[in-house]
Amino acid sequence: MELFELTIHELHDRLKRKEVSSVEATRSCLDRIEAVEPQVNAFITVTPEEALAAAEAADRRIAVGDMDILTGIPVALKDIFLTRGVRTTCASRILENFVPPYDATSWLKLKERGAVLVGKLNQDEFAMGSSCESSAFGPTRNPWALDRIPGGSSGGSAAAIAAREATATLGTDTGGSIRQPASHCGCVGLKPTYGRVSRYGVIAYASSLDQVGPVARDVADCAAMLGAVAGYDPKDSTSVDLPVPDYGKALAKDLKGVKVGLPREYFIPGLDPDVKKALDEAVDTFRRLGAEFREISLPHTDYAVASYYLIATAEASSNLARYDGVRFGHRAAGAKGLQEMFARSRDEGFGPEVKRRIMLGTYALSSGYYDAYYLKAQRVRTLIMQDFIRAFADVDTILTPVAPTPAFRVGEKTSDPLQMYLSDIFTIPVNLAGTCGISVPAGLSSEGLPIGLQLIGRPFGEETILRAAYAFEQATEWHNHKAQI
Repeated sequence: MELFELTIHELHDRLKRKEVSSVEATRSCLDRIEAVEPQVNAFITVTPEEALAAAEAADRRIAVGDMDILTGIPVALKDIFLTRGVRTTCASRILENFVPPYDATSWLKLKERGAVLVGKLNQDEFAMGSSCESSAFGPTRNPWALDRIPGGSSGGSAAAIAAREATATLGTDTGGSIRQPASHCGCVGLKPTYGRVSRYGVIAYASSLDQVGPVARDVADCAAMLGAVAGYDPKDSTSVDLPVPDYGKALAKDLKGVKVGLPREYFIPGLDPDVKKALDEAVDTFRRLGAEFREISLPHTDYAVASYYLIATAEASSNLARYDGVRFGHRAAGAKGLQEMFARSRDEGFGPEVKRRIMLGTYALSSGYYDAYYLKAQRVRTLIMQDFIRAFADVDTILTPVAPTPAFRVGEKTSDPLQMYLSDIFTIPVNLAGTCGISVPAGLSSEGLPIGLQLIGRPFGEETILRAAYAFEQATEWHNHKAQI
């Protein structure tokens, strides 16, 4: 087996036994990136010199026994995380040449443990999209089928794992942007509870919804990555000061006594037959593992997409106002005044999807419409949160589809934004409620495309969903299937 194919735990064991070096593992990933990137386009920036220098430093740490689970492990970051001295674009022309002066807290935590950064990953521009097609640097392709989308907005994070270009990655999830690409690319993606991981140094899209999380090859790797980045950060006012459990200890192979909810609103007519078949088989597997099933109701699910696209776009309108060509980022040349410079810089720098969402959000916040749209959406959000609170009084976790269909074709939905937005119908409620969810491989479609299942946990219930996901993973073979690229 090539080094670039190993999981975190497999590579860690080899590094610990000194069978391989971090430099060798990093070179393996860099060679893999060079080989497959022309087809996949998962990276915006590759950092070979910095990576090899960090790998050499990791090898020195390993030599003296100063070793963590992530020491010497090649990782990659969605290009939304600030990285000191390494270009950070958010997949937008407006930040095409921006080099941050400091690191995001989540990356700093990985770096302090000795992780090796091999590059920055492609995404939908400013994390606004469900297909990784709105990037100013071109679309990312799904390694399972190059004519298919990898999902979004963290499409590069999932595609890099599926193409085996990095051992683990970090993404962000605002409405499903980790879980949906993980499902489409046959890997594991976890969206932690809001406040579990610091957002400091993460370029903001919708501040009350954004959350940092890992994408990896298996559940154990996701648990290791979450344990590394979770925890209180005084630099993030939304960060919650709670102890970080040892997530690895939560992993178990049986689910005796675990109560699983099946929400009737998620198993709807129109669900792709292959997705329904995979979920039905998954339910049977969970039953064999000892789980007890209960039908539950999340009655306000139908309103989630509408309320999300009012709240998220309103917050985006405010957050993206800082990109005006004055302090950093793209500045239009030849403008004849301040207003013209603002307008032209933003017109040249932002892509069509970002412009669409800024306009939607600005309208929702405008005088005379604030109460009718934004305030009402926030009230609906409260009802959705209450639905989950009531459900978790009776169950430990909730099992649902991740996406209504397997990965669709590149270009299939770009002309119909509403159809694109509906791709996140099963993931958006988790962000509105601020709770946690994980996507784990659960099947293949008739065309050989990956299908994931979603497990939703109560707030700060990551241990429960990791346990359930791990038990399912160990009882099935879906995580062992690989993209043939």
